[in-house]
Amino acid sequence: MKCSVFFVSDSTGITAETFGHALLSQFETLEFDQATIPFVGDEDQIRAAVQRIDAAGASDGQRPIVFSTLTSPRLNEILRESDALILDFFSAFIHPLEIELNRGSSHAAGRFHGLVNRASYDGRIDAMDYALDHDDGSGARHYRDADVILVGVSRSGKTPTCVYLALQFGIRAANYPMTEDDLDAGNLPALLAPHKERLFGLTIVPDRLRQIRSERRPNSRYASLGRCRKEVVDAEAIFRGEGIQFIDTSGSSIEEIASQILQRTGLTRRSF
Repeated sequence: MKCSVFFVSDSTGITAETFGHALLSQFETLEFDQATIPFVGDEDQIRAAVQRIDAAGASDGQRPIVFSTLTSPRLNEILRESDALILDFFSAFIHPLEIELNRGSSHAAGRFHGLVNRASYDGRIDAMDYALDHDDGSGARHYRDADVILVGVSRSGKTPTCVYLALQFGIRAANYPMTEDDLDAGNLPALLAPHKERLFGLTIVPDRLRQIRSERRPNSRYASLGRCRKEVVDAEAIFRGEGIQFIDTSGSSIEEIASQILQRTGLTRRSF
């Protein structure tokens, strides 16, 4: 069964998408045709969205599902005229909060993903710049400014995790790829040793590492299972010998990896 799903928002739609995807993931045997309708700010736009939603339902022969984070009661009222299942996240939670806090909400659009806290936003941009400037061992002279330095073999997930930590949490994350020379030496590279308390290791099962490397450099020594096995074993030996915390990234998403790092290091987010 195919079902059209719409994420409707007066801002970016990211909140509706995130919450909606979390719910839809529990129905893995179904096929969902998903679309986001962001920045819906007036009645003409919401009526156009309703027409699009109803057209999808008529084509599918199945009532669409709509996840909404519209803050305007009037726009929500028009949205409910569509022949769809409307899941209105804000109405579900704002009213109980208004009762509990004994005051009305502002019903302001774009408050969460908008530029409402300049310091927090600037902190995220600074963290992102830091992650990009300190990728793959670059800028080691500034490692003292890092909140965390991810170390591991090539293609173990260091770069995307650093970027995610910066963008979502405002964490200054650098990363260092352990080379064959580093691994053969059997101890921390000299440039990492002074920053040992900031190091966090990422490892990965050899078969998964071979698969990832083969997509980048097929039929190469770099992607051979033998080399992948040796590098993983040597890297984990260094982590254990130096007392460096590390996690296996093989079956984890970037979001899960980042959350585990924050939990284990005690780092806290700097931005919301």
